[in-house]
Amino acid sequence: MPVASDISSVVAVYATHPQAENAVKELQRSGFDMKKLSIIGQDYRTEENVTGYYTLGDRMKKWGSLGAFWGGMWGLVFGAAFFFVPGVGQVLIGGPLIAVLVAALEDAVIVGGLSVVGVALFNIGVPKDSALKYQEQIKAGKFVVVAHGLPDDAKTAHAILAQFDGDVALHDPVAVPA
Repeated sequence: MPVASDISSVVAVYATHPQAENAVKELQRSGFDMKKLSIIGQDYRTEENVTGYYTLGDRMKKWGSLGAFWGGMWGLVFGAAFFFVPGVGQVLIGGPLIAVLVAALEDAVIVGGLSVVGVALFNIGVPKDSALKYQEQIKAGKFVVVAHGLPDDAKTAHAILAQFDGDVALHDPVAVPA
């Protein structure tokens, strides 16, 4: 079983939801383990129609301006959550990063300048300066896709995610203090 220091993360930032959706679908087609994939984005748009969230079993549904996008993502990744994060705003998250974010909330761990989303990224091995950059990009309305895995899996995910005109970075395993 891999230990925390064996896990790499690939973080891709996309300006639009179609870019993020296409990248995630290509990862799925390639056989990437979707249990190791997270997606983070905002849904701050207001509309005249009712916008809401609900869970049914293990699925979360959303109606609103990005309903088709988020509905499709919930079908591909495992787990979904909605949070209001001070300094970032309304954030939707799908995938295993939810557990890391909740643990950061429960532990009240603060890393200078990072929101709880940034702390969750930091806790999976993303350097603090990069985590700060990613939380700012989420705040700016961009979509962040995070793939976790052994180094070879992460390199494969990096090659796939880089095909979709985003800012993609591979964060190699970090040494975990004993």
